[in-house]
Amino acid sequence: MAQESKIKRIAAVGDIHVRESDKGKWQEFFKEVSKSADVLVIAGDLTDTGDEGEAQVLSEELRACSIPVVAVLGNHDFEKGRQKLIRQIVQKEDVHILDGEAVVVGDIGFAGVKGFGGGFDNHMLSMFGEGAMKAFVQEAVDEALRLDRALARLDAENDAVTRKVVLMHYSPIKETVIGEPEPIFPFLGCSRLSEPLNRRDVLAAFHGHAHVGSLEGKTSSGVKVFNVSKPVLVKAGYKYPFFVFEP
Repeated sequence: MAQESKIKRIAAVGDIHVRESDKGKWQEFFKEVSKSADVLVIAGDLTDTGDEGEAQVLSEELRACSIPVVAVLGNHDFEKGRQKLIRQIVQKEDVHILDGEAVVVGDIGFAGVKGFGGGFDNHMLSMFGEGAMKAFVQEAVDEALRLDRALARLDAENDAVTRKVVLMHYSPIKETVIGEPEPIFPFLGCSRLSEPLNRRDVLAAFHGHAHVGSLEGKTSSGVKVFNVSKPVLVKAGYKYPFFVFEP
């Protein structure tokens, strides 16, 4: 897609959990996406068990997708420690796997991170206590900082960018994980991830991970956030489980 073209529709889905037995399963899905939008974002959990064989199947299936793809990895993609290999297999000229980076498609700058847990609002975990607890909190802090840097680079380096969109796997707000058991909220996302969205004038953010969460919410400053986990979209009645956002 030419850099000067205007993006009118963004298709979004997360948690596709591709398996090695899925050969041929996703081709119709990606063809339908290509007819419905100008770019596809995938909000993590590209593979089911973090295996490179699953990544290879996804790479083959994505040949049916004729529009640019922007994605991040999820916790399932990290399961076997092969996340770098998965990224290498899936990423190609029109498939961008972001990990603290940004890419411009048309007139939109996309910034992406995996994100991490830590809890929401007044119930966020704090940097106090055992080393293991501090390391858990630090991971979320680091992911938020990496997202902020990616958005800052879009502001500084790309005059063609008129709108910014963020994708991540973990949720930046509580509203879109409601429906999940409340005791696991700290493992579904963290409010620290919403700080760059509010500060950097982001148009919208997409995430997955919370399979029985809620489709839509907003940050404290009004940035739209969408939980596009495939199970959420299926439950919402989408025939083809992808959400279309018109910027």
